[in-house]
Amino acid sequence: MEYPKNLLQERLGHHLLEVMPTESGSCSTARQAKQKRKSHSLSIRRTNSSEQERTGLPREMLEGQDSKLPSSVRSTLLELFGQIEREFENLYIENLELRREIETLNERLAAEGQAIDGAELSKGQLKTKASHSTSQLSQKLKTTYKASTSKIVSSFKTTTSRAVCQLVKEYIGHRDGIWDVSVARTQPVVLGTASADHTALLWSIETGRCLVKYSGHVGSVNSIKFHPSEQLALTASGDQTAHIWSYAVQLPTPQPIADTTQQICGEDEVECSDKDEPDVDADVSSDCPTIRVPLTSLKSHQGVVIAADWLVGGKQAVTASWDRTANLFDVETAELVHSLTGHDQELTHCCTHPTQRLVVTSSRDTTFRLWDFRDPSIHSVNVFQGHTDTVTSAVFTVGDNVVSGSDDRTVKVWDLRNMRSPIATIRTDSAINRINVCVGQKIIALPHDNRQVRLFDMSGVRLARLPRSSRQGHRRMVCCSAWSEDHPMCNLFTCGFDRQAIGWNINIPALLQEK
Repeated sequence: MEYPKNLLQERLGHHLLEVMPTESGSCSTARQAKQKRKSHSLSIRRTNSSEQERTGLPREMLEGQDSKLPSSVRSTLLELFGQIEREFENLYIENLELRREIETLNERLAAEGQAIDGAELSKGQLKTKASHSTSQLSQKLKTTYKASTSKIVSSFKTTTSRAVCQLVKEYIGHRDGIWDVSVARTQPVVLGTASADHTALLWSIETGRCLVKYSGHVGSVNSIKFHPSEQLALTASGDQTAHIWSYAVQLPTPQPIADTTQQICGEDEVECSDKDEPDVDADVSSDCPTIRVPLTSLKSHQGVVIAADWLVGGKQAVTASWDRTANLFDVETAELVHSLTGHDQELTHCCTHPTQRLVVTSSRDTTFRLWDFRDPSIHSVNVFQGHTDTVTSAVFTVGDNVVSGSDDRTVKVWDLRNMRSPIATIRTDSAINRINVCVGQKIIALPHDNRQVRLFDMSGVRLARLPRSSRQGHRRMVCCSAWSEDHPMCNLFTCGFDRQAIGWNINIPALLQEK
């Protein structure tokens, strides 16, 4: 099989060649291939000969070996190895020149009683005791040295964090995957989950007990949001409706929390099977009060209602549907106020601004739209284009910023005053689902299809990855994240298709200190 040249360049173009074993039908074949690869491994040797001699010698060596690679593939590999060697040679020569400049500088500073070591320069530990002009020269050389060495160092740098990200509580009781998670904004503060098992559950954050079960929908419950000032919940469902229902709960007395092992956010993980899901031997929600009839049912969509949210003040609600429309309802009368049309494909999410009459809707058409209801006589709409795949969610943050996540594996931060291009772009290795932003600290929680949850700041700097192993963390796609900044026990919640929600305690001061 002949591999395209651009694929090889992509694999070999980052200064390193990672040789992986080819998958085969038997373990013995793989071992033989590994032994053969070791016996025929190549070493790139540096010479001072001309480029023709440098490429000619390996070619003769390769031709003399018993290789089963096609000649075109071998030739392409040879060219790529030569490019890698030349690039490292240029960096090596440049570093030698910089080392000579450091030695020259040391000689100049020695006369003034100070010498600088290259290691100190690489660490940025420059102690200035010389004159002002000498200090400026030293700083300039340090900057140049660090910029040069970073070309190589950046290829090997790994991101770690000292911030403690601790799994505090697991909320297990749904019979199917959980699509959405939300935290009440009024007392008592409870956790809400919306599941494909046709129910929404309210939980005690401290004890993990189910407090209320809502079973008024006849389809998957796709989202849940709490009223800003009353004990009301808004749920959207695959039965083409959104329901508003009232709840009254009494929080149980919290039990002492067992001392669990703290986990350090980092890049290490232990893989676990998708089948290792939490066991639900009995319906834990069967013992809690069940609500079966809503106060209000919002009907007008001709397709699945995928999301719903309260407008500021809680007197109106907006719904998003697979029928390509979003609808604005009056909560008291359940009447349709506005139908928001314009998306070319199914909607995936909707979100409202916490203090202004603004709505943002996202869609499979790779765009999200901003709807402005601040002026009763003018309802303007702005279209944001910047993703190449389904926009799974778009949420408001403080000020005039919107953060959008997409199946194209990117998250983008936008300024509402300049819609032409994002002010920051976060690139990841997996599709991103319903994101949430810690407004006070400006931290974005990214739930991924690959079972990971990552934390970034608004400028796109990665802060941490939540721990996941065979004993803790999500075992399937993570669907949603929700911050609860003021809660003393858990300040971040995630849910997934492993049928569980998880409460985390994120040490935010340590997280930001790592920046």
